[in-house]
Amino acid sequence: MIKFKRTFGILVLITILFTMLSCASSNKETAQRPAPTVPKFAGVTSVTSLGSNVSVDASSTEYTDRKIVRTGSLTIEVNDISKAIDEIGVIAAQYGGYVVNSSQNTSTDMPTGTISIRVPAGKFNETVQKLRTLAVKVIYEGTNSQDVTEQYTDLKAQLANYEATEAQYLELLKKADNVKDILEVQKELANVRGNIERIKGRILYLERTSETSLIDVNLQKARPIGESQWDIAGIFKSAVDGLIVFGKVLLAILIWLIVFCPLWIAVIIIVLIVKRKLKNKAIPDQK
Repeated sequence: MIKFKRTFGILVLITILFTMLSCASSNKETAQRPAPTVPKFAGVTSVTSLGSNVSVDASSTEYTDRKIVRTGSLTIEVNDISKAIDEIGVIAAQYGGYVVNSSQNTSTDMPTGTISIRVPAGKFNETVQKLRTLAVKVIYEGTNSQDVTEQYTDLKAQLANYEATEAQYLELLKKADNVKDILEVQKELANVRGNIERIKGRILYLERTSETSLIDVNLQKARPIGESQWDIAGIFKSAVDGLIVFGKVLLAILIWLIVFCPLWIAVIIIVLIVKRKLKNKAIPDQK
């Protein structure tokens, strides 16, 4: 029993350590290092022989297939937004992709639309070039690439560690000889399996997002050639805004005059008094 509890305690500490390392790895910035490797556990010491640490035989497998998450964004003018959305869906299917979502707004004088598609990463450039052919005018085009190879590799290493710990808990569960020990082992085993599922989900997400590229397309209605750009509503609004600003300026000046009115009155009175004295003084001199 003492040996079982000592072994169980060691496994709990190892699980906590793996969990802390997992959290730290998911939050840290990607470090610069040569070709990443992932540990591959070839074997684990038997549970009964566990001492102060866990001994594992690890070999490294180099990942030459880098995981790159690539996205693109286009803003284009088209003659018919509904037709353009349908054509973009056809283009996505043509290159082995699919439409993620789409929408359009035709309630204004200038209809707009958006559509997001995913295509295989290797078809990204061809798809963007094909989308350009739909445009009357390309207003904006941008791409972004993120290398998640190291993050992917770290997750694979964490998964291997948790799976090795799971195997040890399963072996320990076979050796538990009372209900209390069984429940404690099952509790820790559930925590380990929860971490395994979480990491597998993250790995699957990185695999899917690196295998396909997301392209967001914003659509605007192109103006017909020769269409008047004169907007009477816009001009009227600008004129009203100008009148409001002019009124605010006049009101501000009036407020300043009212606030400083005592000062102006005092100055005027002083000037009048000085002028009168000078005038009275000038009259005897003329006589």
